[in-house]
Amino acid sequence: MRPRIPRQSAVDHGPNHVEIEGRLTDELASVVAGARRRALRDGDRQIDTAHLLHTLLESDPEVRAVFDGPQVARLLGYLVQRSIGYGLRWQIGIEDAGAVPGVPGTPGWSPVAARAMTQAYDRAVRRGEWLAHGIDLLAVLVGAAGSRAVEVLGNVGVEAGVVARRIARTGEGYVVDGDGGR
Repeated sequence: MRPRIPRQSAVDHGPNHVEIEGRLTDELASVVAGARRRALRDGDRQIDTAHLLHTLLESDPEVRAVFDGPQVARLLGYLVQRSIGYGLRWQIGIEDAGAVPGVPGTPGWSPVAARAMTQAYDRAVRRGEWLAHGIDLLAVLVGAAGSRAVEVLGNVGVEAGVVARRIARTGEGYVVDGDGGR
């Protein structure tokens, strides 16, 4: 039997994640809960950036609006394949692109996903808000070189850098044109 994702209580998270989880919109908190369920269902030991991307695409219309329709369909199709076993190679490793060796992580989270959650909140604060939104998390995910989310984007022909520029061009995160980030 595969190990379950450790229950992520405030004690498990440490002070940074206690603060972060209280600073998410209800919608983004729902994304985190969905990513946690997806990781558990997929048999993965940690929530990774691909779990977060998958749940964001499914649940956040503002995130979907950054992409064009065919891109969303390709991304979701690829992510579904991963969840039914196509991504088994990911189950044997930890997503640790850019992780600092010797620094303890957050139980149940890949180092990259945990850092993305913190950076999403930081992005919201820089924008003058006190709650992180899905678009904040997407902006961080597409900027996480070497992450599973960026790998997924590349595998379906979506350039992470183009998506990042599109998010930046829209200011508050609202899409202003229909080029789909291409």
